[in-house]
Amino acid sequence: MSENAKTGPARIGNVLHPVADVDAAVRFYSTALGLETKFVDGDRYAALDAGGTTLALAGPAEDVTGGVPAASFKVPDVGVAVAAFVERGGSVVRQPERGPHEVRAVARDPWGNTVVLYGPL
Repeated sequence: MSENAKTGPARIGNVLHPVADVDAAVRFYSTALGLETKFVDGDRYAALDAGGTTLALAGPAEDVTGGVPAASFKVPDVGVAVAAFVERGGSVVRQPERGPHEVRAVARDPWGNTVVLYGPL
């Protein structure tokens, strides 16, 4: 049994989109696609309801991926998830760090796709 199977499966918690202007991006996605705003943290971050998936708009202060859109996986233990990623051929872009609302890390799968792994503080 893998370490992650012991602590529970990951799930996509949101799709992260780095943006230069959170307020303008909220207006754009609200009017262009009709997405409802779930949460806004000033010019740092906004969460929009995209029908079962959250579109996470990350302003410059919250852009942990260096401007790259990424699926964000909610995991029970970020350290365990990062170790499993590396053990199976992935790489770490940013080690686990405490954010304003969660612990998060940034990794790449063996094919170069960036993902965010996040979990409870």
